Amino acid sequence: MSKTTLSRAINEGLRRSLETDPKVMVMGEDVGRLGGVFRVTDGLQKDFGEHRVVDTPLAESGIVGTAIGLALRGYRPVCEIQFDGFVYSATDQIVSQLAKMRYRSRGHVSLPVVIRIPFGGGIGAVEHHSESPEVFFAHTAGLRVVACADPADAFAMIQLAIASDDPVIFFEPKRRYWDKGEVDLTATLDAALPLDKARVVRDGTDVTLLSYGPMVRTCLEAALAAEQDGRSVEVVDLRSLSPLDTATVTDSVRRTGHCVIVHEAPVYAGLGAEIAARVTEACFYHLEAPVLRVGGFAIPYPVARTEDHYLPDLDRILDAVDRAFAY
Repeated sequence: MSKTTLSRAINEGLRRSLETDPKVMVMGEDVGRLGGVFRVTDGLQKDFGEHRVVDTPLAESGIVGTAIGLALRGYRPVCEIQFDGFVYSATDQIVSQLAKMRYRSRGHVSLPVVIRIPFGGGIGAVEHHSESPEVFFAHTAGLRVVACADPADAFAMIQLAIASDDPVIFFEPKRRYWDKGEVDLTATLDAALPLDKARVVRDGTDVTLLSYGPMVRTCLEAALAAEQDGRSVEVVDLRSLSPLDTATVTDSVRRTGHCVIVHEAPVYAGLGAEIAARVTEACFYHLEAPVLRVGGFAIPYPVARTEDHYLPDLDRILDAVDRAFAY
């Protein structure tokens, strides 16, 4: 075990995949010589060459379109979208082509493409650099959509995504890139949690906090704070946003009787609404209060100086926990 950052854990996962399968490629803007704007791909081009770690033009639609063509020829491309707000240029390729090719070909053609997207706020960035577009892709049938939350899981998840024969949208919480955690860089995927499974990261008995990506750490901090008030909070990292691991979620809520969903994206029509509906349908007779949601507001992502007022924080999560027990 070694202590490493989330960005380095993804780098090591990419390196492992490149070493294991010669058909794996990494491509994107500045991923090669520079090592990516967040240095996630640092050193990969030097070790694997320009033909496998490819610096592309600044054209997201072209990046994904090229990756689709490569996948049709048997490669496993890993595309980096430099920032979340830049993915919209590639949305037609993702939604109209990547997601539908297997269905269109009646299962004869698969496109094992991974699209890595740093997402979320918290880094004081400029416009189009702090968005949470996961609901667009979770709503699109034919895509796997996942989000990592800590270094150990990120190391395994990126390898599992690359090994999947399905197209995977891989969200990385950019403000957690520098968070450190224990990672076993020698671990194989045999013992890894499957890509489509949620995990309970903290046991509790009174209320379930459901989250993913950057908010998992915030929920863990909220659980520790709630413990001071005598409340036992269970925290579940969803990991897979599509498909959802409904079984793990409902098992937790049936035990606790209370549920709060937390994400950075706006609450209105966000992923939390779908999760709340599923929890209510499956756990109606176990719930002691309505399912509550905590998230961003229904506005464009604000300027850096006011993002702290927009993002869910400890106080807003604890307030939702208190409201859940007030019914």
